[in-house]
Amino acid sequence: MSSFVGVLVSDQWLQSQFTQVELRTLKSKYVSQRTLSGRVTVGDLPSVFKKLKAFAELFTEDEIKDVLGESYQNMDDEIDFESFLRAHLNLQTRAIAKDGGSKSSSSFLKTATTTVHHSINESEKASYVAHINSYLAEDKFMKQFLPIDPSANALFDLAKDGVLLCKLINIAVPGTIDERAINTKRDLNPWERNENHTLGLNSAKAIGCTVVNIGTQDMVEGRPYLILGLISQIIKIQLLADLNLKKTPQLLELVEDDKDVEELISLPPDKVLLKWMNFHLKKAGYEKQVTNFSSDVKDGEAYAYLLNALAPEVAGPGALATKDPTERANMVLEQAERLDCKRYLTPKDILEGSPNLNLAFVAQIFQHRNGLTVDTSKMSFAEMMTDDAQTSREERCFRLWINSLGIVTYVNNVFEDVRNGWVLLEVLDKVSPGSVNWKQATKPPIKMPFRKVENCNQVIKIGKDLNFSLVNVAGNDIVQGNKKLLLAFLWQLMRFTMLQLLRNLRSHSQGKEITDADILNWANNKVKKAGRTSQMESFKDKNLSNGIFFLELLSAVEPRVVNWSLVTKGETDDDKKLNSTYIISVARKLGCSIFLLPEDIIEVNQKMILTLSASIMYWSLQHSEENITPEAASPVASADGEHETDLVNEVSDLAIDDNAAENAKNASSP
Repeated sequence: MSSFVGVLVSDQWLQSQFTQVELRTLKSKYVSQRTLSGRVTVGDLPSVFKKLKAFAELFTEDEIKDVLGESYQNMDDEIDFESFLRAHLNLQTRAIAKDGGSKSSSSFLKTATTTVHHSINESEKASYVAHINSYLAEDKFMKQFLPIDPSANALFDLAKDGVLLCKLINIAVPGTIDERAINTKRDLNPWERNENHTLGLNSAKAIGCTVVNIGTQDMVEGRPYLILGLISQIIKIQLLADLNLKKTPQLLELVEDDKDVEELISLPPDKVLLKWMNFHLKKAGYEKQVTNFSSDVKDGEAYAYLLNALAPEVAGPGALATKDPTERANMVLEQAERLDCKRYLTPKDILEGSPNLNLAFVAQIFQHRNGLTVDTSKMSFAEMMTDDAQTSREERCFRLWINSLGIVTYVNNVFEDVRNGWVLLEVLDKVSPGSVNWKQATKPPIKMPFRKVENCNQVIKIGKDLNFSLVNVAGNDIVQGNKKLLLAFLWQLMRFTMLQLLRNLRSHSQGKEITDADILNWANNKVKKAGRTSQMESFKDKNLSNGIFFLELLSAVEPRVVNWSLVTKGETDDDKKLNSTYIISVARKLGCSIFLLPEDIIEVNQKMILTLSASIMYWSLQHSEENITPEAASPVASADGEHETDLVNEVSDLAIDDNAAENAKNASSP
């Protein structure tokens, strides 16, 4: 695996304000401008910053110029890279103030890994440490390092080898990572440590965390605010896991009719939790509406009413009667502990309105006493919303893939959230830059139905321009929420993105566009050249269900990544499950960003099999390019041409002949 040297800044504080991903991006922008003009001046910055997504919608170039003018008197002053970064931070501070915080209803899943807040909240750190000490106390590997002292920095040191993150992910969503793939020996070499971080970050994406601005180097460095941000997201996913109709059908009690059910399905978990809380507070006679987990709960009164309604046997009238907020907060926490709720916050955290910790507290109450019953008259709603297993898995895959792209909107439910067209336009703009005419698009909230149709009509038009199969499909079909059509469109969009990535990696070679057949033949040739006998007839080849082919393919692209002593023959259902789980973790450990489940391999879901194959191929080609410098690739610099030959062989595997193409053209159905 290639070594990595991050972007270094002499000012350590300034370095700490950015992730390596951000530093590389900003360095690239700075160098490009310097290359273009010979130097970078203050006057160049408005046009550079305006093109950055974080500022594009918030500032005009003139407004950016005004902000810079407060620090610089002369627009012709030349600035170095560190001054460039400081100017960016200054503008970012203005952006936060102007935007009023995150607009996303699921901000807790997005802001934790940005550079918006870099100070460490000691209360949150103590709470997360207590969570780790509790849930990993019996883990065979982790218990030797526990309990962690919340007052020291042991948490951040422990996170540097990547094991802690992987273990927490498996606590939050059991079975996400095959623990056999985690490197857990006491002393890890850099390659093994990097594998753990790669596995952890790819798995975090696969359960719904936003990790757009973070890389493995950031984890190796043990950056406190990034580690806390990730841990915060993982813990919240765990605590809010039951706040949906599939896990808790009793939530139907919160709604009145079909329209309300649709709204409930589209709500993010934290909003469902607020809806549940207000439902009980209203019944308990609490006259205020709780709209957040901060200012609206600071006096503890809402908690006193909530616990009195849900658990009168442990609550009693005391907390309701007291006038002292501190005393009330103490009593509320004592009552919650009698329900076996873990202590995620202190009375001080309630009084100060700590949003993350208050949310965790309410989620704990929900888990232990939700106070809901199944209303049989509403069960038809639940039955109506039930999808078959494959549809549910595909929805999950596309949802996680969309969220991994780093678009502004966070998707909670694909079938509901894309119906106004806006999310699909964001995705199209991300994967095919410049394809969207934003002047003809309407941003949510959209009150006029025809505006939604207009958005979706543009989605269909762009899809046709990209040669998607959209015969007799109109924008209104998306607005109506046609699930079969939406899955088909999203599949074509995801496939287009994969093929684009592969095409870009082989831009130096001659030949036709990448096709499904190319991917199939590349995989077969790779396995064959490694001396293995497995072959894949098509992406729906039932023999793939035992997992052997993909393990051989992974081993072919990186021999060190598969531990063959852990591989079964795949003859029984249990053995197939073990192999499939291992395949997914090994692929993520290698660096593949994939969102399928073991069942997709066992049942040979051809769409997911194609995405897995393409992801491995992408990593292999990318890895080959990363190890080549311009000098090494030059016939003059490399007499034997070994590196050049390796890369040419890698991409020449794609140049299949006509007979091979004919044999593979049915590898996957449209």
